[in-house]
Amino acid sequence: MGKSQSRFGILSACPSIERLNPTTNPVNSNAYLSLQGLSKSYGKVLALSDFNLTVAQGEFISLLGPSGCGKTTTLQLLAGFIQPTAGDMLLNGQSITHLPPNARGLGIVFQSYALFPHMTVRENVSFGLEMRQIAMQERNERVNRILSLVQLDAYADRYPRDLSGGQRQRVALARAIVIEPPVLLLDEPLSNLDAKLREAMQFELRRIQRKLGTTTLMVTHDQAEALSISDRVVVMDSGRIQQIDAPHALYESSDSKFVSTFVGKTNFLAATVQAGALQLSSNVQVQTHAPMGLEGNKVTLSIRPEKLKFANTSDTPKLQVQIKERFFLGNLWLYRVDSELGELEVSCINDGTAPKHESSVEHLTWDDAHFKVMSAPEALQ
Repeated sequence: MGKSQSRFGILSACPSIERLNPTTNPVNSNAYLSLQGLSKSYGKVLALSDFNLTVAQGEFISLLGPSGCGKTTTLQLLAGFIQPTAGDMLLNGQSITHLPPNARGLGIVFQSYALFPHMTVRENVSFGLEMRQIAMQERNERVNRILSLVQLDAYADRYPRDLSGGQRQRVALARAIVIEPPVLLLDEPLSNLDAKLREAMQFELRRIQRKLGTTTLMVTHDQAEALSISDRVVVMDSGRIQQIDAPHALYESSDSKFVSTFVGKTNFLAATVQAGALQLSSNVQVQTHAPMGLEGNKVTLSIRPEKLKFANTSDTPKLQVQIKERFFLGNLWLYRVDSELGELEVSCINDGTAPKHESSVEHLTWDDAHFKVMSAPEALQ
């Protein structure tokens, strides 16, 4: 069991996190977990740069970004698998930066689940408690309670090879939360599941997290996953935080090119400040309350595809377009259209009516308030 205990040191015979005095040097009244100025470099390669994040107790945070953005590095630093080049990590106001993984008491669910194949579901879930030398009666009670919570009590005596992907994922989750960790770390926990099961498990994961109230950090590259179950999302790129916000605010209010395109789809349009409005062309103008700058300034606007609507007889048409392509996505139709402003994407809910025909000429309308002014002029590049 030597190698297994080493690999799962984070779940093994370690002192309780209660050994960290929660009243010692609190960062602020809301910060249960605080990552301060974290950086990690490998030679000349900077994997993480000046990462700052405070997490309230019971909060569900997703670290979202493309491969190589630094999100997994952040999780590994928090778990204690690697050491930071600079910065500090505090839990309950006390630094855990230099504690070994098995002294942090954190729970982790690996991308591969990393279950012990020779152990039953019950034995896998019980393993961390055994390493902590929890009395048998309490151990059995906690295992039974957690197996019931993840709806696996009927599978307690099966081996991982006899389970579906979703069931194995729940075993890994049960093993991590049964030790009652102060923080749960999830490393792409749903990436090995098929699309339908993945969506179902997103909500199952959130249900369990809310019921337990466990502070949770999840690494993912899936925007829908992050938006659907998180309290806040940390969008990362090139080792740096690009934006931290609640899912709805992140989607609706971002003024960053990277965030706007990584979190959903958007249309970028060039405009010129003219007489207190934004002129997109000689025929198209947008009124906005957003700061525009001086007369003649060049700015970039963005608008989400679902905020553009095909005009009907009761609407005021604002832009003539020709449908170039259409794509059926089940719950909606996605159209690519040509216009005097360039190519645009328009998405419409599938309400059962016949879709627009390719090559047909249509008109778009919109609410000017849905246009966002981008902060950087390079957004069109």
